[in-house]
Amino acid sequence: MKFICTKENLSYSLDLVSGVAGRHASLPILMNILIQAEAAGVRLVATNLEMAIKTSLRAKVDEAGSFTVPAKTLTDFVHLLPDEQVEVSLQENEVFIKCGNSSTKIKGTPADEYPVVPEIEEKHAYTVNAEMFKDSLSRVVLACAKNEIRPELSGVYFGLFTERYPGLLVAATDSYRLAEKKLEVEQGTEEARAIVPSRTVYELARLVSLAKNKQGETKIRLWLSEGQIAARYDDFEVSSRLVEGKYPDYAQIIPTKTKTTASFPVGLMVNKIKTASLFTASGVNAVSFDLNASQGTIGLSSTSTQTGEHSSEIESEVLGEENSILLNHRYVLDGLQNLNSEDGEFGVNSSDTPCVFRAKNKDDYVYVVMPIRQ
Repeated sequence: MKFICTKENLSYSLDLVSGVAGRHASLPILMNILIQAEAAGVRLVATNLEMAIKTSLRAKVDEAGSFTVPAKTLTDFVHLLPDEQVEVSLQENEVFIKCGNSSTKIKGTPADEYPVVPEIEEKHAYTVNAEMFKDSLSRVVLACAKNEIRPELSGVYFGLFTERYPGLLVAATDSYRLAEKKLEVEQGTEEARAIVPSRTVYELARLVSLAKNKQGETKIRLWLSEGQIAARYDDFEVSSRLVEGKYPDYAQIIPTKTKTTASFPVGLMVNKIKTASLFTASGVNAVSFDLNASQGTIGLSSTSTQTGEHSSEIESEVLGEENSILLNHRYVLDGLQNLNSEDGEFGVNSSDTPCVFRAKNKDDYVYVVMPIRQ
């Protein structure tokens, strides 16, 4: 194996794949990246058996061959190289890297010990805008359950052309809050449902950001097959196992009508909630929201036996009944910071039913928070 490439291209390709390589008790080789040099070019592969990433590296191949090298060592080392041409070759069980006036040997493992990564099964194909896809994933994955007591809640629900929406609908809930985002699909019309692991969702968002900054391609291709999701964008492709099980019928907890609706400036509300959060009991994080239709205000208050108490108001257009609700300020802030709007709407029915936040005059993103029971 021997090839020559630029430091920039090698560094970028390693950044794409190295995130998925990591410790594995029974298969230490999964800490490595597989390098495959062929006449057509160089391919880098990494997998943790749940998810796999492949990318093409632009390089001039002098000798075909393959080998695996520890991902972290190689990636960290290449980042420190000068911006010059890099020559990579295999010498016995070591990768020899020459750049400028320095040379390095990194110990590795033969490629035949690396697990076989299956090719993408290209059925149920869809095309979506890459930037909007990344944005949608980032805005819902925060609501995934952090533990796997209920495995289906630790993933993001993908609904394609379901009765609920004729496009791609992504949603996540940990049973305390729920985020849902609607996204248009540019190609593909087949109905499909899947639960995608949250780690895969985070990785997809990271990869699209990384690739977009470099290439600027606008479309991402998605495939759903039995037990697997795959995506191809620019120079990389990702495949991942899906979470088994059926996602709960979360739509029934999204309020379709609210007895009280208040509009507010998002930036000001975030500031007021952060202030109130300084005076909440640790672990409970309770802030009271009082919607006053007669006065046209949203009142915020909080109390802590250790730090004291606080109250403030925001001028607001409040329509409907007087209402109040006690909410976890962390959950509310997560939602507000993902409204992507200067003005938001806050809908409440009662102190013991879910409330809803959305951007004013938009319905493509909803964020639901369960109240704290008093």
